[in-house]
Amino acid sequence: MAEATRTAEPGLLTEADADKLRGLTRMKALATGLLVFVAVVYALATWAEHAGAGAWAGYVAAAAEAGMVGALADWFAVTALFRRPLGLPIPHTAIIPTKKDQLGRSLGDFVGENFLAEDVVRQKLRSIGLGDRLGAWLSRPESAERVTAELATALRGGLTVLRDADVQAVLAEAITRRAEAQEISPALGRLLEKTVADDGHRRFVDLMCAQAAEWLGKHRDAVLTAVEGGAPGWTPRFVDRRVGDRVHRELLRFVTEMRDAPDHPARAALDRFLTDFAAKLQGDEETRARVEKLKTDFIGRPEVQELIASAWGALRSMIVTAAEDERSALRRRATEAVLTLGARLSSDERLRDKLDGWVADATVHVVSGYRAEITSVITDTVASWDARTTSRKIELHIGRDLQFIRLNGTVIGSLAGLVIHAVTTAAGG
Repeated sequence: MAEATRTAEPGLLTEADADKLRGLTRMKALATGLLVFVAVVYALATWAEHAGAGAWAGYVAAAAEAGMVGALADWFAVTALFRRPLGLPIPHTAIIPTKKDQLGRSLGDFVGENFLAEDVVRQKLRSIGLGDRLGAWLSRPESAERVTAELATALRGGLTVLRDADVQAVLAEAITRRAEAQEISPALGRLLEKTVADDGHRRFVDLMCAQAAEWLGKHRDAVLTAVEGGAPGWTPRFVDRRVGDRVHRELLRFVTEMRDAPDHPARAALDRFLTDFAAKLQGDEETRARVEKLKTDFIGRPEVQELIASAWGALRSMIVTAAEDERSALRRRATEAVLTLGARLSSDERLRDKLDGWVADATVHVVSGYRAEITSVITDTVASWDARTTSRKIELHIGRDLQFIRLNGTVIGSLAGLVIHAVTTAAGG
């Protein structure tokens, strides 16, 4: 009994066990005190009976004697659960220390069969009404903002953990592999064909003609220099300048007319060229092979690879900035999406049933597939305790209630002894 009055051993019993230990100690002291009390009463009543105090002394002595027997018997029964009474090797005592591992396995099996059964899990989840509760909670603006804030924190944390170099390498490799695996010529051909058919290229042609006319108007000397540089050395200089001037005027006239005349023959020729080129992109093997080689060479250039890799840095910075700013469009849209989801869950019974079903199926899958691993937490934990610690922990949790058995045994024993003495006296009288 003195063992339970010691303080909890460091590393064996937790700080939370301190209150239980004090309560157990008080109850043991009370039960033991009652045993001492009836023993003293028995001694005094027996002395009084022998001294001729009267018949009442016999009744008191009999009650006290039976109370002592009941108290000692129940003390033995309670103590035998946790240790050997008086250290004696009595069979079927110290039950918990000797049966520790078996008790752990039985407890694990009990939890697995009665708390982790599929029907029990489904019934419990169905009674919770998760979809309804979640919808009501998400429908509140403060809840939606909290969810958005938590998602933003998780997003920032995830992006912070990721190494930019690793992500950039993976991103560049994925884009490169996808681009190399996908032939672009047919798609480009179809796009160009549709663009020409819808006159979508006209604005681009207008822009090029306007820019060419503007450039020729401002750079006459550049044209003259180019013509003079390509002329034979034996031609007179004034002839070269006249030829250059004529070339400049003709070029300027050509692009001006092409700019101002939507039905210019050059525009029609350009349309035919683009239409033919679109057809070749889709059906001509040689053209398609050239385009694919050009694509591969373009993607393989270091500048392009660096551009692909740098895109991650810009995207990451944009996402982190938006996640940190409570007034950003990303945060606002996320909050609106959460509120919308909450409203749908609150109003759409089918959606709630689907959510409840998904949660139930997922939980049952985990419980059914990992029941042994879950219950092994109990059995392995109990098995890892030494026998003395296990006995101490269990005694701290239920020992206080068990002391009432000792108290009840003393009181009931006294009453039983009193009744037996009374009946015996009456029968003998």
